[in-house]
Amino acid sequence: MRYTGPLGRMSLPRRKARLSAAAVATAMILAACGGNSSDNAGGDSDGKAAGPTAPATIPALTNDPATLSFIWFEWPAAQALEDFANAEYSKVRPNVTVEVNTVPNANWHDAMFTQFAARKTDFDIAILDSQHIGEAVTNGNILDITDFIKSNIETAAYDPYLLAAYGQYPQAETGQRDENASMYGLPLLGDTWTMIYRKDLIGDTPPATWDEMIATAKKCQDDNPGVNGLAFHQSNGSDAAAVTYNTVNGVYGGTIWNSKDRKIDGVINDAAGQKAMDVLVNQMKPLTAKGSGNWFIDEVNAAVAQGKACIAFQWIAASGGLLDPAQSTLGTSKEEILDKLGFATLPTQETNLVPLGGMGMHISAYVSPAQQAEALNFMKWFEQADVQKKWAAAGGVPSRTDALKSPEFLDGPPFNQVYADSVARQRDMWNVPEYAKLIDIENTNVNAALNGAADPRTALDTIAKDQQAVLDSSGGGL
Repeated sequence: MRYTGPLGRMSLPRRKARLSAAAVATAMILAACGGNSSDNAGGDSDGKAAGPTAPATIPALTNDPATLSFIWFEWPAAQALEDFANAEYSKVRPNVTVEVNTVPNANWHDAMFTQFAARKTDFDIAILDSQHIGEAVTNGNILDITDFIKSNIETAAYDPYLLAAYGQYPQAETGQRDENASMYGLPLLGDTWTMIYRKDLIGDTPPATWDEMIATAKKCQDDNPGVNGLAFHQSNGSDAAAVTYNTVNGVYGGTIWNSKDRKIDGVINDAAGQKAMDVLVNQMKPLTAKGSGNWFIDEVNAAVAQGKACIAFQWIAASGGLLDPAQSTLGTSKEEILDKLGFATLPTQETNLVPLGGMGMHISAYVSPAQQAEALNFMKWFEQADVQKKWAAAGGVPSRTDALKSPEFLDGPPFNQVYADSVARQRDMWNVPEYAKLIDIENTNVNAALNGAADPRTALDTIAKDQQAVLDSSGGGL
């Protein structure tokens, strides 16, 4: 889940979330009951899509006034996308208004898939996490845009894994793309974690290894009363606690599953996995603030902005507001803040892996042909080189390699360079229809271990056992 422009606002002052009341209400009921839409509702038993295929050529577009509607969760990037699209897409399609409707992050998945299950959506383009794609494909909820991409998108201009992560199903292993696999989406916003560190407290050189980072954070905490060594995501909401554990797991040489054999038990909780859980709960957690067991994006940003963290980990796309003096106690100008804050790629340890964030655009299978045509046209427009560079200049994180290497991006805030340096290091989670159930299991148990409600080793074994049961009972496969 990057900014000099509109994305430079933290999500503390929120814009009004917009979505149909019925969709939000139903989503909240599902979320409260622990429900997900991950059971196959429209796909074949072998996991193949039952949804329609988009044409290779964009159908004729209407010149009548039209609205192109997105659905996303409430955060700064949503407003940035709406502002950018209405400023730039209107130059080629002046009759079209773009709306980015939002829900709270915790309701994002269910708000989309409740409508998908009803086979009627009030959005044209769903912004899906990479892990949502399998569920949407097997249920026939989104268009197969393979032929459209071949005819309209310069695929060689992208890192192959970014195309795979944000659009391909079945998914290839990290860093690979299957040129023959079907495509169901295109990149919208790239993302990964950045390490944020107090240069004035620990020095200009960031820690190089994870062990060094923990030692540095502890010393900083000991030397600076009232400042905590670390701030990171721990919440049981969204994917917060799970991403944190998976990141530490990867750094210490662990693997969250064997995708080929659909094996989790004995993999995530092997020696490397147990080491990662021990590091997270027994070494990192003691360096965080009291009551931080429910922290996510806003709380980490607040700790950094208020000068209460020596080192923090945050999604790049949520970090822009940290440079805004109106939201920070660290300085009265961006320059003063940057004298105290540094942004770096994640430290390494046994590996150099970092979490894959970001999302792609996917067209609903349940809107009119005219709306599908407009959505295809928007996607073609958005992925052009000049538009991707403008998106970068506006504060977005592009996926085209030429845009990532452009002055429009690299001359922006320091975390832009962090993202460019991190692309080749990214690792994703499980891109399977059972994702929503798997993430709930992991979030709940990691959060419990962090809050002292569960023994760390027992929590990890529970994750492995319960996630394996989900895969074994689904009967699905890649």
